[in-house]
Amino acid sequence: MLDSLRKTLFLVAVLLIAVAMFAEMGSSLFPSTFDPAFMRAQAAQQLSDLDDREVIEQTVNEAREAEKPPGLAITYMALLDGLVLFTVLLMGVGLLLPEGIHGKIQGIVTLVVSLLALLAVIIMIILALVKLLIMVALFTAVPFGTIAYLAIYGFFNRGVAAGILSFGMLLKLLFAGFLVFAHPRFMQNKGLVLITLTTLVAGIIVSFLHGLVPIFLVSITDAIAAIIVGILILIWAICLLIGSVISVVKVVV
Repeated sequence: MLDSLRKTLFLVAVLLIAVAMFAEMGSSLFPSTFDPAFMRAQAAQQLSDLDDREVIEQTVNEAREAEKPPGLAITYMALLDGLVLFTVLLMGVGLLLPEGIHGKIQGIVTLVVSLLALLAVIIMIILALVKLLIMVALFTAVPFGTIAYLAIYGFFNRGVAAGILSFGMLLKLLFAGFLVFAHPRFMQNKGLVLITLTTLVAGIIVSFLHGLVPIFLVSITDAIAAIIVGILILIWAICLLIGSVISVVKVVV
């Protein structure tokens, strides 16, 4: 009965972190909102020398039709949570399989996953850095560059982002709780504990940077947050890679 209960609690914990990961991935489906009044005021301020209402209205209409990409930081957190999910699944398999078989499988699987995560996160960091440089360059190129920045990046959907981050934080706390109740052995794994703390801290950092600046600058701080999350993922991918290489060497030798 106790073993059955622990398996159920473990499956609930796995489901919770998986839902958190998919919720973060789904944040890419929510584009930024558009506030024509704000855009009109900003366009009038930037184009004050022209004093041409027709030009200002044309600028607002072009901004309304411009593509407004969602942020990066929350979607980047999905990869970090994917590593958490992978780690806990690996431990769960270890509780079911004999130690010898688990040791052989663990090293190879972790090696593949860590390499893929490493390659993916390097590309993600580069993309976030390029986007950050583009946004800063546009924002500082007064007046037309600033208007272009506002039209494309100046309407970050902070409300939806805050909702996803809060929901994800709740799921991760519940995940940690169910995991502890499922088996105390999970708490003895320092790697699992640290990577879980990392994803919680990452959520706090992203939330802080989203709320730090006015709404029209959130896209810039979001890109900074994405780079920070990417660096955290990079660190963990390297740690997993080193651990997997050691495991594979032990098996081979």
